[in-house]
Amino acid sequence: MKKERLFTPGPVQIPERVLKVLGEPIIHHRTPEFKEIFAYTRELFKRLVDSPSDNFVYFASSGTGAMEAAVANFFKPGEKVIVINAGKFGERWVQIANTYGLEIVELKYEWGKSVDIDQLKDSLDRNPDAKGVLFQISETSTGAYHDYKAIGELCKNRDTLVVADAITTLGVYNIKPQQEGIDILIGGSQKALMLPPGLSILWFSERAEKRLNPKGYYFDVKKEVKKQKDATTAYTPAVSLIIGLRESLEILLEEGMENVEKRHRIMSEATRKAVEELGFKVLPEKPAISVTAILSEFAEKLRKEMLTLGVRTAGGQDHLKGKLFRISHMGYLDMLDHFSAIGALELAMVKVLGKTDHLGKGIRAFQKAIVING
Repeated sequence: MKKERLFTPGPVQIPERVLKVLGEPIIHHRTPEFKEIFAYTRELFKRLVDSPSDNFVYFASSGTGAMEAAVANFFKPGEKVIVINAGKFGERWVQIANTYGLEIVELKYEWGKSVDIDQLKDSLDRNPDAKGVLFQISETSTGAYHDYKAIGELCKNRDTLVVADAITTLGVYNIKPQQEGIDILIGGSQKALMLPPGLSILWFSERAEKRLNPKGYYFDVKKEVKKQKDATTAYTPAVSLIIGLRESLEILLEEGMENVEKRHRIMSEATRKAVEELGFKVLPEKPAISVTAILSEFAEKLRKEMLTLGVRTAGGQDHLKGKLFRISHMGYLDMLDHFSAIGALELAMVKVLGKTDHLGKGIRAFQKAIVING
């Protein structure tokens, strides 16, 4: 018997409570029953982001769909945007912005680096006509963190929308977009919201609402938000995922977002201490608490051996493929689950590196970090 544990940064381990409702018979989306559930999830989401605003929509799409919707609805062709590009998903912002004919000022960083706030300020000063700053709070491909609060502060007195891809941070950090200067916040179901893939979320500020100028058909935010404020949708919603969202949001709110962030911080810091004690280097200088990205020339061999033990991790992307593996801290994972990941890594090292003197060192470092930080 082998139990597989998902330590990938999407999809993630799903709580039994969520799995239970996902397995229930489907209900029709144009019924009073579903309308009540839909309205309730919207109230829960407002509590999650600590905002009374109804300016947000759910789309039946991946997170990339909501990224595209942000560009298509809030910017016009020819407008200038600053894009922070420090990984696979920063590149995606560039590609989407190019597709919609925006003029791009690219702040490009080596993978693993975080945005230099002074450089961003300089770029904003030199481009006062920039209509937006597009970035990831957590660059999933590298595990790097971009300081969204500092970015929000920089832009609050400028005519520049702050567009944050929070796909691997919504449900990890205690994000309060209305208070922290975020104008557009994007989330995805298969990350820390602990659901299967297929649902995205786009929240927008009053300032962004004034810029709402839809282009396209399906991702028409203006049309969709009007419907969703009335607890319905313009088109067929992801019924089961909305019902699952009700449960996952309740779980997060029952724990409290301050505690959720603390849990992720403790688990991620302990994991970093463990892998560093085992001789590995963590890629980002300023790591996010969603996922730990670990450099190793034996990355794929280690991942393969860990999988034989029931621990599935993610590999590197593009030029980091085969040079990096990633351990996620999102989803239905607790301290003992993380023990299994560190233990599996130690055992994989025996097979791949042919040594045993490291056994127990990672676990001890993890335990010590838990004691100190917990």
